[in-house]
Amino acid sequence: MKKLANRISYLSESATLEMTRLGRELSAKGHDVISLSIGEPDFDTPIFIKEAAKRALDKNYTHYTPVAGFAELRKAISHKLKRDNGLEYSANNIVVSTGAKQALTNAVMSIVNPGDEVVIPTPYWVSYSEIVKLAEGKSIFVPTGIESDFKVTPEDLEAAITPKTRLIMLNTPCNPSGSIYCREEMQALVKVIEKYPDIYILSDEIYELIRFEGAHISFASFPSIKDRVIVINGVSKGFAMTGWRIGYLAASQKVATAANKLQGQITSGTNAIAQRATITAMEKAPEHIPELSEMLKAFKSRRDLVLNAIEKIPGITANTPQGAFYVFPVIKEYLGKSYNGKTIENDTDLCMYILENHFVSLVPGSAFGNPDCIRISYATSEERLTEAMNRLAKALSELK
Repeated sequence: MKKLANRISYLSESATLEMTRLGRELSAKGHDVISLSIGEPDFDTPIFIKEAAKRALDKNYTHYTPVAGFAELRKAISHKLKRDNGLEYSANNIVVSTGAKQALTNAVMSIVNPGDEVVIPTPYWVSYSEIVKLAEGKSIFVPTGIESDFKVTPEDLEAAITPKTRLIMLNTPCNPSGSIYCREEMQALVKVIEKYPDIYILSDEIYELIRFEGAHISFASFPSIKDRVIVINGVSKGFAMTGWRIGYLAASQKVATAANKLQGQITSGTNAIAQRATITAMEKAPEHIPELSEMLKAFKSRRDLVLNAIEKIPGITANTPQGAFYVFPVIKEYLGKSYNGKTIENDTDLCMYILENHFVSLVPGSAFGNPDCIRISYATSEERLTEAMNRLAKALSELK
């Protein structure tokens, strides 16, 4: 019997995509499924960006692109990082990729050797640990809880570091918790990181523009560690451009060159038209984009709707997310309960019960490293959210 490569067998399917797929299958059978599983803004790409794409097509930007991205785009990103984040990166320090996921993968694959340890606070985005597996590294998870707003403490971070630690992966605003590290919290983590000069820091900032209070702060804004920080960002979330597949990393020349070399053997340069449209997106300051303001206003209203609904459900608690578009409530009181004689053993059982019996698609918290929680995406209309939360309340009330 012919076998597949071992890496396929130990690689997990994305739980987010799996739950979305299962929901679509039920929808195809005629059920009214409300999907609160996928991490995608339900808004259209701003018109000024779409117009730029049309112009690019008319100007015949339909050929291969440089591996690291058009020079004009990398310069626009460099300007954006200076304008919005106070970060100095030249165009040569930037590599544009087919989505932030590829930028993140480029970074990990360029740094991590087999057996190297990667410190990942939980909860974490589902693909972090799988990408580390592909690099043949070892994920070292650092648990956090709702009592700390799902943010890692300096003491717990330092306790996880060993001589084998090669990389620390940090995400703010965080998927799935929506938590944001303030400057004082970041400074405390930086003081720990300063002690270990051989460790890289991956700063995942893809939700930078979706925050409800305060300014965004990058770990790269701390001079003592900047040369070791790899900034990951893109346009999928903040500009509602998920299907355009544009992400980027900004890093030291050594890391950027390595990422460029790796990407050159996998995908080469990303879509030409999407890159030209992204130049236009980068050139406009976020505060001058009315579509972004409207999107943030809608997300904040939806967040409050979900939190208010959760408050009325016994045995379920949530923190107040400051960014992204997720709520990550603790549901452990419902584990071990039963429905029609079947016991809900874990968070996956709970999500499947809710999907199959009440047609609401959620993601189990174990996919993010915390099996006591579930993730609710509120990237849908308030009408659908209200119905979904009513269904969730009913589903939980039926467990005995």
